Amino acid sequence: MSDSADEHMARRAQLVKQLQAETGIDDAMIERLVRHFYQRIRADDLLGPVFAARIADWEPHLARMCTFWSSISLMSGRYTGSPMQKHLPLPIEAEHFDRWLALFRESAQAVCTPAAAEYFQERAARIAQSLEMGMANAHGVLLAKGQRFVRV
Repeated sequence: MSDSADEHMARRAQLVKQLQAETGIDDAMIERLVRHFYQRIRADDLLGPVFAARIADWEPHLARMCTFWSSISLMSGRYTGSPMQKHLPLPIEAEHFDRWLALFRESAQAVCTPAAAEYFQERAARIAQSLEMGMANAHGVLLAKGQRFVRV
């Protein structure tokens, strides 16, 4: 490994260590968050049917989501996948993203430290916005700032 790669790895490790010290985020917290959140999703009148139509075996999905959030928050690099491709065929729009974010916010506040909840919520909001914009674009809609995706 070159010096610059070593330096990069050391800097990333330091950033993760600092984040963990400030928020308490670790793999155990991520798993608690993911399990709590998807328990709420499965019981939700709006989102539950969307997920139920596509997920028969929840454990692999939960493991994949833990890996995803570990990569996002702890820079683990363990997640390999294409979230946009998975979401494009789903029958979802602005109201689904709003509900997803509300349930995520409630879950983060229920199982995380306040600093971790804030950290996760900020990233979830960015992810939801990116997915919503991508889905709109895939349906031929270019969203202006503040505009939301609604299927016609």
